[in-house]
Formats: sequence, structure tokens, C-alpha cells
Amino acid sequence: MNDDLATVGERAALARIIPRLGAADALLGPGDDAALLAAPDGRVLISTDAMVEGPDFRRAWSTPFELGWKATATNLADVAAMGGRPTGLVVSLAAPGDTPVRELEAVADGMAAACSALAPGVGVVGGDLTRASVLSLSVTVTGSLDGRAPVLRSGARPGDVVAYLGRLGFAAAALRLLFAVGEEDAAAIADLKRTRSGLLAEQLAPRPPIRDGVRAAEAGATAMLDVSDGLVLDASRIAAASGAVLDLSGDVLDQLAAAVVAVSDPEGLAAPPARLGRHEALGLVLGGGEDHGLLATFRGEAPEGFLPLGIVRAGAAAVRIDGLEVDPTGWDSFTAP
Repeated sequence: MNDDLATVGERAALARIIPRLGAADALLGPGDDAALLAAPDGRVLISTDAMVEGPDFRRAWSTPFELGWKATATNLADVAAMGGRPTGLVVSLAAPGDTPVRELEAVADGMAAACSALAPGVGVVGGDLTRASVLSLSVTVTGSLDGRAPVLRSGARPGDVVAYLGRLGFAAAALRLLFAVGEEDAAAIADLKRTRSGLLAEQLAPRPPIRDGVRAAEAGATAMLDVSDGLVLDASRIAAASGAVLDLSGDVLDQLAAAVVAVSDPEGLAAPPARLGRHEALGLVLGGGEDHGLLATFRGEAPEGFLPLGIVRAGAAAVRIDGLEVDPTGWDSFTAP
């Protein structure tokens, strides 16, 4: 018996998918025309993001479970970057008619697992399922500030410490390896996922520091964002919003690049094109994107776990490394190859 969407139909598919999403701390979840979430703060954070097969993921590389996990994790990070606590997710999923329902069940399993691991109590409270020529997920996340002020991009001031929590360059290094293997050789992809599982997880199933957004806000973060498009490009957004210079330390960035080289080729045996040089690794740290860590500024010392990267200085908005201005390059889905 066929198990694809066109055969099973939307209603029967949803009956199989929704129970796998897990329970959420919502006043009313899936089943009615809209979900009902509590907003005790009187304000609601809201953000949305889409993942489309092709520019955003490749089914040859990502399992449906990983796809559900990543779509969830990356959206939760947007609320964390405002100093908020995620409260719910709404998901619109579009897929070709011949997509097996079991694949969408696995997507739901990945979403539920990511919520459980990264933001316990949060879950999918509603959404939509429809047909499209390629698989895509559009996720909207809501969050609460619990009485705190939001941490904006515009609050950095001269003298603030620039700090980061998370990995830099690892996700881009993983993507580089996947492109080197390609999409046609399933055995080579499986071998890469076996031998470099930790690195590939940074790209395929990231674990952003969701709970640390609130911790950073409580520690006095003056500005913050989720680094999704690359360190320099996202740092330039804080610089522009704050009207200041973010001056980063070249020594610290070099150490981060060395870590990327080490994790990409721990035995030092990789052959081209898999071999990663220190200069290229630095490029991945600065502009690789999809890191989803928290870049923040603090008036005093950065809280535990945050790595100091530099300092905020007075001047026209710019990002500098050891005082030298750098171009704000990073990921752009319209200009990237």
C-alpha cells in the first residue's frame, strides 16, 4: 500500500504527524483554527524563518529528523537572541505529493526532540500542511520576555566587551565537506557522517545556546543577536544599529580558526579538496554562517561561557580586526552560489 501524501491525504497524514510533535505548555494546541498561548508579560516576541529544499538544505545530506531539528533550533535561537524565553512554534510544511508520510513523521520527531533538548515545555502548537514542488518548512516562533526589556542590536556603547557563545566556523566547515563529497555517492555521504558526525551535526542538527539568551540578558547584555549569516556580517548589524565600531581581536580569531582546522581534519590526513588551510578556516570563522551562537556586548565582564572577542569603540559604524576595517561579508541566499 502506498504511504505517500497524495494517497493518504492531508487529514490522515496530520492524524499521524500531530501526535508525534509532543505536548507543549500552551493553553490550546493543535486541533482548532488557532492556538492559544499565554502572554503574562503582556508582550510577545515573534520571529519566522523558512527552509526550502535546494538553497537551504539537501535531502541527500539531511535526514528528515535532522531537518525537523534544525528548523526548530534555528528559530528558537531568534527568541534567545532577544533575551527571551521561547513559548511556542507554528509550522507550515509544504511537500510534493509523492513524499512518504513516514518522512514527515520523522520531521515531526526531530522538531519534538529539539524542543525537548533545547527548550523544554515548548512545542508545535499549530500550522499547515500543503503541496509544493519541493519540501519546505516555514516556522514561526513566539517568546516571552518575562518582564525584562528586550536586548536589541542598538545598545552597544564604547567600552563594552564584545563576546560570543557557541561555535564559529564549524557549520561552514561541515558544509564544505558535504559539498566536497557531493550528493550522488550515498556510501561516501554515509561514511562522512560516520567519521565526522560531531562536525556535521553543527550544520545538520545544531544545538544553539537557547537558554543562555535569558542568562545574557540578566547579566546585562547591551546588544545581542543570533549569528546566522556570519560573524562579521552580523557584527556589522550591531555596529550599524548602535552607531559604533566592533573591534575584534585577531589573536582570538586565529585561535578559533585553528579549532576549525583541527576538527575538520583531526588526523591531518585529508587530501584536497577536503584539506582545510588556516587562512580558509579563518574565512569560515568570519563569514561562513549558520553558527547560531549568541554575539553580545556587555558593559562589564562577559558572563561565564562567553568568549571575549573584542571591544566596542567610538566611531562610524564598522567592524574591525585589530583596528583594521573589514568588509561585512557573509551568507546571502540570493548571491551565494
